[in-house]
Amino acid sequence: MAVTVTLADLAHPGFAALVDRHAEFCAGTAPAESQHRLERDELAAPDITVWQASVDGQLVGMAALKALGPLGGEVKSMHTVAEARGQGVGEALLSTIKTAGRQRGYPALWLETGAHPDFDRARKFYAANCFEETPPFGTYRLDPHSVFMTCTLAGTKEG
Repeated sequence: MAVTVTLADLAHPGFAALVDRHAEFCAGTAPAESQHRLERDELAAPDITVWQASVDGQLVGMAALKALGPLGGEVKSMHTVAEARGQGVGEALLSTIKTAGRQRGYPALWLETGAHPDFDRARKFYAANCFEETPPFGTYRLDPHSVFMTCTLAGTKEG
C-alpha cells in the first residue's frame, strides 16, 4: 500500500468529510475549552500548511503545520481514519511535516494532543517519532485534558 501525501485541497468535499471525522473522534474526549483541533476555515490561515494523505485515491489522513515564530512549528489536526491506522499514513504525514520544518529552519516541532485514553495510540506514535513530553508552550496553559510534546529538529538529520 502506497501512501501519497500532497498539499490539501481544503475546498474538496472529501477533505471536509475528513475534518468532520477528526471532529467526531475528538468529541467527548475533553470539554470544549480543552479541545484545540482546528476547524476547516481555521486551517486556511496563512501561517498554516495543510497536507492530506491518500491511498488508492481515497483520503485517509490529514495534518497541518502552524508557524510558531522562534519556537518553530506546531503539528495541528493530525488525523488518520480508523480503517487506515497502522498502515503508514501517520508516518508519511509526520515525515512530510518534519521535512517542511527542517526546510523552514525550525529548531523544533511542538504539539498538543489529548490526555484521554482514546489518544493513547497517538501519544505512543509521537513518542516513537522523536517527541517528548514538555510543559505547555506558546499560548497553551496547563490542562489535565492535554499532553504537550516537542521534537528537536535543529542540528539533526532525521529528528
